[in-house]
Amino acid sequence: MIYRDFIKRGLDVLVAFVLFSISLPLFIIISILLSIYNQGTPFFVQSRPGLKAVSFNLIKFKTMSDLKDDQGNLLPDEIRLTGFGAFIRKTSLDEIPQLLNVIKGDMSIVGPRPLLTEYLSLYNEEQKRRHEVRPGITGWAQVNGRNAIGWREKFEFDVWYVDHQGFALDLLILWKTLRKVISGEGVSAENHVTIEKFRGN
Repeated sequence: MIYRDFIKRGLDVLVAFVLFSISLPLFIIISILLSIYNQGTPFFVQSRPGLKAVSFNLIKFKTMSDLKDDQGNLLPDEIRLTGFGAFIRKTSLDEIPQLLNVIKGDMSIVGPRPLLTEYLSLYNEEQKRRHEVRPGITGWAQVNGRNAIGWREKFEFDVWYVDHQGFALDLLILWKTLRKVISGEGVSAENHVTIEKFRGN
């Protein structure tokens, strides 16, 4: 496919570079504020599987503190999520650093979201196909429920995107993403600050 193999990567770099340049002042302000609220680094860096399941370092703004109990265990997510962090997450501003991942070639603007490396051994053969394309900052699953849908449905959306990706679909996803961000819809799973971990099929 010409768009997938040649055009998309060029558009990704161009769009990511322009967006990051425009958001640079905001990037700096958020970094400073999160350093204060988190009392530490403003960035969350974690290894995630990308294209062909090859690992890369995902970069996001860190929306939770590192508060721990007396035994040294991290406190529950709802306690560690700061008020400013919740705002950053709801408005999707925590995704801004991933524009650097796009420029580097780790990610695409649109594609299946990069998930935890520990999930790789839990996928069935169909679900593994989500790694046939670069992971994205936003994707078909995100505009069809984001964190409010179950894992099985999320993977079905991811694989559907792999089979149907194209310029028109990417534009549709970007438009729907903008609407989701404005409304704040589907940011959290029901009764959870973050989505529950995938336990296998």
